[in-house]
Amino acid sequence: MSVKISRAIDDVDDIIKEAVSNANLKDQRLIYIKPNLSHPEYLPGVVTSPEVMYRVVSLLRDNNSEVIVGESNGFNYPCWTAFEKTGVQAAVKAAGGEVINLSEDKVVEVKFQTNSPLKKLFLPKTIMDADAVVDLPLMKTHEFMAYSGAIKNLFGCIPSNRRIYLHPYLPEVMYRLYQLFKPSLTIMDARVGIEGNGPTKGKPVKMNLFITGNDALAVDIIATKVMMLDWKKTYLKYIADKIGFKGNAIRVDGLQISAVEHQFEPPRIDLPVKAQMMIYQHEYLTKLMFCSLDIVHLFQRVTQAYRKEPLQVG
Repeated sequence: MSVKISRAIDDVDDIIKEAVSNANLKDQRLIYIKPNLSHPEYLPGVVTSPEVMYRVVSLLRDNNSEVIVGESNGFNYPCWTAFEKTGVQAAVKAAGGEVINLSEDKVVEVKFQTNSPLKKLFLPKTIMDADAVVDLPLMKTHEFMAYSGAIKNLFGCIPSNRRIYLHPYLPEVMYRLYQLFKPSLTIMDARVGIEGNGPTKGKPVKMNLFITGNDALAVDIIATKVMMLDWKKTYLKYIADKIGFKGNAIRVDGLQISAVEHQFEPPRIDLPVKAQMMIYQHEYLTKLMFCSLDIVHLFQRVTQAYRKEPLQVG
């Protein structure tokens, strides 16, 4: 199993071409691409670059019948708003692909034989029917999960905008999504990373890197090492333990970790974060907290006042 770290400053065509070529995604009926649209407007390092999206879709459309880029509605905004304002929708269409709102797609009930409280998920039929999944994550810290990357990006595939109700079971949810979707290709745009209280409100860090591979967990583990975070203290260890994966079994091609590593500032676990993490430990408290936008907006205003920061959307 290998992951490649590449230097990326201006032209990223060759990096993307090589990654797509190595994934051998040819003569497929349907390829689904998962972008990261965690903010309703384009912000480098926070949202998938329209430039990268255009190049990925163009390459995949050359050898396959249909390429669909899909995202679900956010809690605070519909994904159509994000598609339009980020420029991703225009890029996809220009490249010959199609965009869909997963929250408007037909759903498939997937049941699990498990002792975990998570007994089933309702997932978009488009993804379940796809011949291959391509994951386009970004390099970020996460104030509730320490790290956000390739596997965390799959959480947005859950079509309900109340998927936040699943937070009490997130490690198990991430494991199930990783196993069900098995991304054939992961292209992490790490030209700009996000440190501190990411994934949307952190501070940008210029890394000028791309991290690519055919296994999302392997890409995530290497990304955390580049960020000098301990992946074994995140949900990634839960997934690795479930599948018997050893992090030291990954071959790193291209640049070596020691040549590019940079200490990312971890999230600041202040009172608002502690309160929300406590809420997330309990299903009913989570549902009560996020039962309406009014309550969420009130909590956001209190948080911003506590931190003496300007209110940010998303």
